[in-house]
Amino acid sequence: MNRGFYTIMAAQFFSSLADNALLFVAISLLVAMDAPASLTPLLKLSFVLFYVLLAAFVGAFADALNKGRVMFIANIIKVFGCALMFFTVHPLISYAVVGFGAAVYSPAKYGILTELLPPEKLVPANGWIEGLTVMSIILGTVLGGTLVSPRGSGFLLSFDLLPRLGIDTPAEAAMAVVVAIYILAAIFNLRIPDTGARYEHQERNPIKLITDFANCSATLWRDKLGQISLAVTTLFWGAGATLQFIVLKWAEASLGLPLDQATNLIGVVAIGVALGAAMAARMIPLRKSLTVIPMGIIMGLVVTSMVFVKSVTLAYPLLAFIGFLSGFFVVPMNALLQHRGHVLMSAGHSIAVQNFNENLSILTMLAAYAVMITLNLDLNIIIVIFGLSVAGIMLLIQRRHLLNQREHDSLGLIGEGKH
Repeated sequence: MNRGFYTIMAAQFFSSLADNALLFVAISLLVAMDAPASLTPLLKLSFVLFYVLLAAFVGAFADALNKGRVMFIANIIKVFGCALMFFTVHPLISYAVVGFGAAVYSPAKYGILTELLPPEKLVPANGWIEGLTVMSIILGTVLGGTLVSPRGSGFLLSFDLLPRLGIDTPAEAAMAVVVAIYILAAIFNLRIPDTGARYEHQERNPIKLITDFANCSATLWRDKLGQISLAVTTLFWGAGATLQFIVLKWAEASLGLPLDQATNLIGVVAIGVALGAAMAARMIPLRKSLTVIPMGIIMGLVVTSMVFVKSVTLAYPLLAFIGFLSGFFVVPMNALLQHRGHVLMSAGHSIAVQNFNENLSILTMLAAYAVMITLNLDLNIIIVIFGLSVAGIMLLIQRRHLLNQREHDSLGLIGEGKH
């Protein structure tokens, strides 16, 4: 791995760290407003909304410019979203603006890997990126929980500098820390080397951009390897976002933990994901990436066992194991999807298609979860429905792959050059 890759890792780490800390700051604002419980998952929904709405456009934008500069612009948009919270704009709206920045950021973040590295390096690179992203989730959730806790906010406000800047409430102090982290990420963005890759004559007509995006999406879904890896990563991100809120609710209802302590459980899941991602990066070459699909089935079934756990002592290893299984199967799938996208189309366009599908999954699954919470459905029933749904969908994906292999051995396509 070269220096440019490590610069990308640093930029991604700090940007993701701020994203995750800000989520829990926004949740604490909703709690302070006495907002209904159903609004909490809608925070994440508002964050991913622009991933879906802008999917046809952000890929072309990322491909037209130096991707490090695109990531810098995206982080500045995130800073603006934080600033809106300072001016008491509703958290759902402010967090949606941060999501707008994240939607612009993502195609550049992942697309640059295929420009910087050869195909055989993509699984290790994704293992590093996924592991570091998960580490940022761990630290971000812990940081977010600390910032909204009485002790954390009291510590920040004890410094004379913040009141001099007009920052005199716990929420403002927490957001000031998040803004500082985004700025640090932006500085690293400016240090990312220009790979020289440009895709000239990018379309500017919105109708043609949407048509082009639809064609790219259809191309990936028709590809025998693309459709399987895209289906798995789509399910993973929808399930992961929903599980985050299920764990927070479960921590309160079954374990009796307040928000600032419940965030530690999210960190435990993230530790498991990091370990699984690291092991997959070391053990699973790109050509063997499809062998990890059964891990997703097992993960869904293990989730259902949460209903029997009533103590924190048992919760920690269970959630770590769920995270481990998730990390182990998603890293090879993500690398395979990036490889097929790069072969079949441009890096930015393929990542935009991936983002669209993954975040549409997040929107759908979080909306379903919000409806079940609004209907006061028992949490244990929600957990069982969630776990069995994940296991069932992964089983269908595995069956689809086996059918594809009977028709044609598509594994030989792994590692081929760009069309």
